[in-house]
Amino acid sequence: MKYRFSTLLLFVLVTQVLQAAEQALPPMEYGYPDQSVWTTKRDAAGQLENPLLRLADVLFQRAGIEWTAQPYPAKRLFRHLEEGVIPFTMLVRAPSLEKCCLFSARPVATTELRIFRDSGTAPVENREELVAQRVITIRGYSYGKLGRFIRDPQNRIEIQEAQSHAAAFQLFQRGRGDYVIDYTGPAAEVLSAHPIEGLTSDLYRKLDVYLVLNKSYPDAVNLMKRLERVIDTMDVPAILAGG
Repeated sequence: MKYRFSTLLLFVLVTQVLQAAEQALPPMEYGYPDQSVWTTKRDAAGQLENPLLRLADVLFQRAGIEWTAQPYPAKRLFRHLEEGVIPFTMLVRAPSLEKCCLFSARPVATTELRIFRDSGTAPVENREELVAQRVITIRGYSYGKLGRFIRDPQNRIEIQEAQSHAAAFQLFQRGRGDYVIDYTGPAAEVLSAHPIEGLTSDLYRKLDVYLVLNKSYPDAVNLMKRLERVIDTMDVPAILAGG
């Protein structure tokens, strides 16, 4: 009887310690890029809407974690992640973050980077086909390895940088470039409002988005496993679509 009581007491104490540890977790800040690859729409505060915020809201509510969100310019976001200032984000799997952060085993969302052109212009199946071409990009996007390639002077690519997604397609209509590099969501919104006759596009790359948790966050490995278990119970496509 005494052994059973001791075992029960130990179980209660351990449970209380674990609960206290969970409650003592530092605030979870979700830092995200202030440039959206999802939409051109803005909320009442003037911030670009981000469907991943809806995903984070359901995820952290179900995980019982208090959280806040803050947009950052891309370079500052990456620097803060590397320095451990920001504990959480959702991004493509960036090699520069492998040392400081954990990535979920599976992606939670996918977007597409596409190259838009006139139907009479040669399609682009790989980046080398952009050498010596006229390309329109959008300010604020790095475009990863593709961006480094098109900005390399050795590739003789003439770049027109637009201030917005809409401006990029306006430049295209005015003949200032032969190719527009843009993401599916924002481009679809612009072209739905202002169609361009004869415009088509080629998929350059599908971009998988992962949960990213800073290794400096308390018990990061187990927390990532916990977040993965929670997100497996969620209807992610419906949440991203606003349902």
